[in-house]
Amino acid sequence: MTTTIRDARPEDEAAWRALWQGYTTFYASDIPEPVTHHTWQRALNPDSPLGIRLAVCNEQIAGFSLYVLHEGSWVTTPVCYLEDLFVDPAARGQGLGRALIDDLIHLAEQNNWSQLYWHTREGNSARALYDTFIQADDYVRYRLAIPRG
Repeated sequence: MTTTIRDARPEDEAAWRALWQGYTTFYASDIPEPVTHHTWQRALNPDSPLGIRLAVCNEQIAGFSLYVLHEGSWVTTPVCYLEDLFVDPAARGQGLGRALIDDLIHLAEQNNWSQLYWHTREGNSARALYDTFIQADDYVRYRLAIPRG
């Protein structure tokens, strides 16, 4: 098995969308098409803080990480938020999730990012993988949707 982690390219859109659909289905979320389109377009823009990295296994796109770089008030270099991580269920157990996180750690080291963080649901089975990197902290997330007027 040959696995490569790389940036998304325009020709990867259909494969990414299939994985994105699997991801949003897993989280029982209905993301409107204009949002998905906008996410893809931003990920391809080198000036955007949002990026998509793809796990390519035997020439097939089998997983992705979607990350956002942002400023932080406690650091002087960018912070990386791993917003989304998904591996095709048919490709699980081959180390692709670990490879995608390792890839972001490598990018962080190369680009002088100060930290990498993510969150997940308490019962997510992927926590077994996440706990091999670092134990979850005691922070509680609050999420307030802003209504549109």
